[in-house]
Amino acid sequence: MYVHQQRLGSEEVQELRREGGRFLKELREKRGLSQRQLAAQVGAEYYTFISQLETGRGRVPPDRYRVWAEALGVDVRDFVTSLMRFYDPQTYEILFGE
Repeated sequence: MYVHQQRLGSEEVQELRREGGRFLKELREKRGLSQRQLAAQVGAEYYTFISQLETGRGRVPPDRYRVWAEALGVDVRDFVTSLMRFYDPQTYEILFGE
């Protein structure tokens, strides 16, 4: 099975992850949730996991997209589409590019 892994050493990928983290933080703050509250709603064992994602040092697990979208009060399809811009920009460009 082929699993596409972006090179985390790449500055471009790191910047995309940071942008994705800012996106998540904005959604959380718009919802009025603390990192601890969001962690509880999405089933994260540690609230520091939220901090890691918001600083671009991780990704929302794909099997948790629906739970995250619900916790953040957004449509799941819009949420995943937005995350794809940061997590898989090549596929995003193919699907949604100009």
